[in-house]
Amino acid sequence: MKNIYLLVFTILFSHFSFGQVVINELDSDTPSTDTQEFIELKSDIPNFLLDGLVLVLFNGSDSGGDSSYFALDLDGYTTDTNGIFLIGGPEVSPVPDLLLFENTIQNGADAVAIYLGNDFDFPEGTIATTTNLLDALMHDTDDADDTGLMSLLGLMEQINEDENNNKTTESIQRKEDRTYEVKTPTPGALNDGSGVQFNGILITTTLDEYNEGDSIDIVFTTDVNVTSDLTFDVTITNESFVTSDYSGSTSVTIPTGMNTVTNTIQVVDDSDDEGDEVMKITFGSIPSGFIRLNDNKELRIVDNDFTVASWGTPLKPTFGNVLSTAPVDYYIPLEGLADATLAKAIQDIVADPAKVRTHSYADIVEILSRADQSPENSNQVWLLYTEQQRPKLDFAGFTDINETWNREHTYPRSRGEFGDFREFDDIADGISGFITTNVDSLRHANSDAHGLRASDSNENSSRGNQHYGEYNGPSGSQGSWKGDVARGVFFLVTRYQALQVVNGFPEDTDSAISELGDLATLLDWHRNDPPDDFEMNRNNIIYNWQFNRNPFIDQPDLVEYIWGNNVGQPWSNTLSVDDNERLEFSVYPNPASDYITLLAKGKRGDVEVFDALGNGVITQSFNEITRISLNLSAGLYLMRISHDDTSVMKRIIIK
Repeated sequence: MKNIYLLVFTILFSHFSFGQVVINELDSDTPSTDTQEFIELKSDIPNFLLDGLVLVLFNGSDSGGDSSYFALDLDGYTTDTNGIFLIGGPEVSPVPDLLLFENTIQNGADAVAIYLGNDFDFPEGTIATTTNLLDALMHDTDDADDTGLMSLLGLMEQINEDENNNKTTESIQRKEDRTYEVKTPTPGALNDGSGVQFNGILITTTLDEYNEGDSIDIVFTTDVNVTSDLTFDVTITNESFVTSDYSGSTSVTIPTGMNTVTNTIQVVDDSDDEGDEVMKITFGSIPSGFIRLNDNKELRIVDNDFTVASWGTPLKPTFGNVLSTAPVDYYIPLEGLADATLAKAIQDIVADPAKVRTHSYADIVEILSRADQSPENSNQVWLLYTEQQRPKLDFAGFTDINETWNREHTYPRSRGEFGDFREFDDIADGISGFITTNVDSLRHANSDAHGLRASDSNENSSRGNQHYGEYNGPSGSQGSWKGDVARGVFFLVTRYQALQVVNGFPEDTDSAISELGDLATLLDWHRNDPPDDFEMNRNNIIYNWQFNRNPFIDQPDLVEYIWGNNVGQPWSNTLSVDDNERLEFSVYPNPASDYITLLAKGKRGDVEVFDALGNGVITQSFNEITRISLNLSAGLYLMRISHDDTSVMKRIIIK
């Protein structure tokens, strides 16, 4: 047994005494971008295998509690000829040996440490320790010293990355005497400028976006002229962008004595509506002595075969072009019901556990790409609030929210206490992957497409969890989204048992959780912005996935019977004119004041309003859903709705 212990000790001593690994350089904060941050490790001997080591990042803030927030297992990785191993963000140059998501490294007061062990030894929230510690660096960006974390790691100092008050990027660099200095970053190289100097290769293109049919000149440039022909391969395929989408050589040769060459790729202009795609230029193996200054360069290839819908955007709404795909008997159970009984009957339909499906939160990206597709360009989505289009490809990543879109909960997650189930919600398994649900499944409200919309990422953040009425959209918004969100909220509070819509703006207290305001505002938005073709198409697509519909889009007058002017009255969806012909028309609100909305199921025609003496006071045409302005005295009026050779009379009351 003694000999075994001696053998283990000898191996460890040999492994770490003659190949000690330290934190050589750290850049935790890069102004205006978090894509260029990096951690550089250095071994005493070159080409050192990092098996058995783990990199751990510790959070020194009050909320972090001097515990781990990230651990990276280094098994299988090796330092280079200079003993360097670079770990960093997607825009670090030269290309890191191991890529991190942007903004992984916190600014401080925090710590970076190397341990003997594995990533599973340091689950998130593990308190810092000196056990099996090889090296550690405490760092900050003008933050007070965290003496508690320093003590836990056995350190005597904390290095300020901003100590020079330099507005440009600087890094913390280890010197030969084991002290540190702050100066211009040198990722991928020894801090004193010594060692093997690699010849860097850079990929450039004139543009970052091209159209189908364009020629793309890809320029490859080395730092210094090559002393012999430099030949390597690249790939440019990526997901749906395949070899049939381009022509041209992907073999690259920079001739002796030169430092640049251009390869031209021709993008095929086909007739397929395949959506915008991304070409990715990626290095294959490159010869010894060279390094990649960048890699995986992405170019947007814009598809010119997009389609335009036969209906309009919410800013230019059309009505009657998109018909409901609801089964003919979908709303029959609501016939003749009122008040709470009516609301419960709606819930029984839209939350039926025997029929209704729930998809993962990851699937919502695909659902919204279809349901919120812009009528003007099938390769783009229409954004709530900002009332603009954005390419489907520009879905927000982990932290980048500029010029991207993401998933907006019209009923804020924090107010509804919607939860995640990571094993399910993180997986996008398509329309065939689903679970059943019920009225109490608030976790499923998190991924209910009727309550989610494509939204500008920054505007989504600005809205936060404000109540509607507190939040009225960005400056310049024309309000084409207001009725949409009202009906989305009305659906959710009917669909899920615990959610409520109330008057006013309840404060953020425990008693106000699951309450959203303002009901009066949402009723007004619903009445002034009736459902259009865009919303009906959206309802149809979501129904195809979830097997439930938003009744307040199909039957917008239902809102008045549950929250509005017709509370207490029985709701009816039938209006017989003739045994052989059924015309369905609804008017709401009724009683009315300034306006009334006529809902005509796919019909077009004319409407006339007469006073009690039979005098015509209003004449106008209608199309599916029509808002009729009323500038009339209080009293009883008759409305004649004419379609083809048939007319229907309805009574309306003006308050």
